[in-house]
Amino acid sequence: MENKFSISDLASEFQVTTRTIRFYEEKGLLTPVRRGSVRLYGPRERVKLKLILRGRRLGFSLDESRDIIEMYDPESENVKQLQSLLEKIHEKQGQLEAQKKEVNSMLKDLKIAEKNCLDAISHPG
Repeated sequence: MENKFSISDLASEFQVTTRTIRFYEEKGLLTPVRRGSVRLYGPRERVKLKLILRGRRLGFSLDESRDIIEMYDPESENVKQLQSLLEKIHEKQGQLEAQKKEVNSMLKDLKIAEKNCLDAISHPG
């Protein structure tokens, strides 16, 4: 069992539930070897899980993470994978910048509404 990890090992290492790992399996993102009812994950599956979780933290969907993971090709030094990741990063940055502008605009509107309410309370009628 050298270089093999149980579902509990991975759940503990990455601080996720075993249910989360099984969900990624159901989605076809992870494919452990089965020994009876025991799931065994190799180093490649461990790296995939790490990349999936990193993608989630960056705001990528599971499909986006899958697309990037499937491009893994160490013989090409992963140039295609890295270029695709850069595109997705730039896209996500653009989305977040747009959301940031919207949030800042909403905060400004809330401050104005707050001021109007305070003025109305302190100067009724």
